[in-house]
Amino acid sequence: MAAMDVEDVFRAEYGRAVAVLVRFLGDIDLAEEAVQDAFTTALRSWPETGVPPSPAGWIITTARNRAIDRLRRESKRAERHAQAALLHGPGPLPEEGPVRDERLRLIFTCCHPALAVQARVALTLRLLGGLTTAQIARAFLVPEPTMAQRLVRAKAKIRNAGIPYRVPRDADLPDRLYGVLAVVYLIFNEGYGGSPDLCAQAVRLGRLLAELMPDEPEVTGLLALMLLVESRRPAREDADGALVPLPEQDRDRWDRDLIGEGQALLRRCLRRNQPGPYQIQAAIQAVHSDAPTAEATDWGQILRLYDQLMALAPSPVVALNRAVAVAEVEGPRHALDLVDDLDLDGYHVFHAVRADLLRRLGQDTVAVRAYEAAVALTRSPAERAFLQRRMRTLTR
Repeated sequence: MAAMDVEDVFRAEYGRAVAVLVRFLGDIDLAEEAVQDAFTTALRSWPETGVPPSPAGWIITTARNRAIDRLRRESKRAERHAQAALLHGPGPLPEEGPVRDERLRLIFTCCHPALAVQARVALTLRLLGGLTTAQIARAFLVPEPTMAQRLVRAKAKIRNAGIPYRVPRDADLPDRLYGVLAVVYLIFNEGYGGSPDLCAQAVRLGRLLAELMPDEPEVTGLLALMLLVESRRPAREDADGALVPLPEQDRDRWDRDLIGEGQALLRRCLRRNQPGPYQIQAAIQAVHSDAPTAEATDWGQILRLYDQLMALAPSPVVALNRAVAVAEVEGPRHALDLVDDLDLDGYHVFHAVRADLLRRLGQDTVAVRAYEAAVALTRSPAERAFLQRRMRTLTR
């Protein structure tokens, strides 16, 4: 068995194992260290003994035993011995049934509203995604010590504030679930700007949530949304690595398997007739995926969906995206009037949309200034290069 095979098991089972160990140990750091020790042991032993019938069960049981051994080694007081004895129950720890609840508990703990949004993202990627601190830091363009401190502070907040390790009560679930979905979508959007690995992690977390909460239509809607957007990744760059905007993409390069899966999930949502923001956004992406050419896009339907989204979850960003649809249905002049009423001066997409509308209206000098503002604000090298290319077409 190759080390790569152990890494595959690590990615698939790390969150499951940590979730179970946190429940039994009551300590996130100890649970993480024990699971990491178990995978280190697997790297040494599995090439000789082969993969056990239940890799997750092996990892969980081995991690528990490592934690017990550590508690005993480090204990200097009788109560620590007692804690280790209580943990040393007979037989393997459960894998199915209760484990589903353990993972949900860990997700809601990582995304507790008492934690800062950045801490929620970091913890979710660390504990459920299995990413290293260095990987998370690189993805979010911050120094590794900065990310390490965020993780330390978040774990300390959970411990010191007594943040409960549980799924919220039914009455609290809708608000808390939306916070969880927002974290996953934030991870996806960060990755879409230039880190495919982050997008893959977000989709994996979306699949996990859909598995654990199959009766929540917004969970299914978010997964459908991410799959439909991700389906266009192969066409987002040309042979030279330059960004290709949606209207100019080669639609033959879109991933039809992801489109089919995303549309099937969306149809399942629609049958429930419980529309929510993520489902509506997924429906918008489905309209794009249905169009064989950019010219065939049903912008009237997209505009109606944005009207519905504005009624359910109004925000300046949604209004900006709606204005793009308005430009296609009613023309760029009306759309520009809508955009100019928005307070989004610190958002690079706002300036990019505004620049494009001004360009279409022949106001090249003002459009260049808008492109310059967008270039100054974007963090994505590919987007920056695209905007600069557009700007140069107006200054020749």
